Amino acid sequence: MSIVGHYNYWIVAVLMMTGFYIVIASNNLIKRLVGLSVFQTSVFLLYISMGKIGGGTAPIVAAGVKHYSNPLPHVLILTAIVVGIATLALGLALVVRIHETYGTIEEDEIHAQDEEEAL
Repeated sequence: MSIVGHYNYWIVAVLMMTGFYIVIASNNLIKRLVGLSVFQTSVFLLYISMGKIGGGTAPIVAAGVKHYSNPLPHVLILTAIVVGIATLALGLALVVRIHETYGTIEEDEIHAQDEEEAL
């Protein structure tokens, strides 16, 4: 199979690097959470892509079927999606509390306020 045939892995790589760049380059806490979500989505796609077998069918015993796809990665990803949404909700709740306390969600401004209070 050619490199173009593995397009889903190219999409995973682009999403992963995009999410990583957003996390590293941004000082805004909400943008960082969005970057983490994009990165997490790329990992989900990677596991789902690896769990699919070409020519495989659902794991139901039938005559003439030689290759079965394992449903376990898909089930684990469903669980990971639920955990990811809960983690994102917790992160957003923390950002709301940080905004109430500091009046900003920019990391540099939060550090500057902390340093002023320490003096």
